[in-house]
Amino acid sequence: MAIKARVLATVTRLIAVLLVPIAFCLAPGRARFLACQWALGLRFPAEDLRGLTPETLAAFTHARAEAFWRDGQLIGLTYDNEWWHFEYRTVEPIRLPHPAAAAWLCEHGAAYGLCRIYDNEPWHDELRPDAVDDGRPPMYADPAENPRTQP
Repeated sequence: MAIKARVLATVTRLIAVLLVPIAFCLAPGRARFLACQWALGLRFPAEDLRGLTPETLAAFTHARAEAFWRDGQLIGLTYDNEWWHFEYRTVEPIRLPHPAAAAWLCEHGAAYGLCRIYDNEPWHDELRPDAVDDGRPPMYADPAENPRTQP
């Protein structure tokens, strides 16, 4: 990891720890979660999560809070997510430009319903709520194999 990335990660963790008491005053049962979201919001200021569905937003924010506190992994979306429309089906990809974040989510994301879908796109995860109970579904080689993207 580059020195700049290490410094930013360390500062983000320090900010989160310092924000825990404030978050505790606002929401005692969710203090670490809130402090993490605030610190990551400062770390990734260009991130815009407003376009995510409530289900995807909840899965993503809980997964990244766990990654942050348990493994020290910062997960942020650094550019806009996009919606893909295929006939009457909508796919909402979570795009992770940082390889370490994508690797963490590939390994642990199914517990939150977030799964890597394509073998050739390690940065592309989607919400698959059934994965929480059933585990990650098999990956497709590429989007052309995915029945959800076919007419």
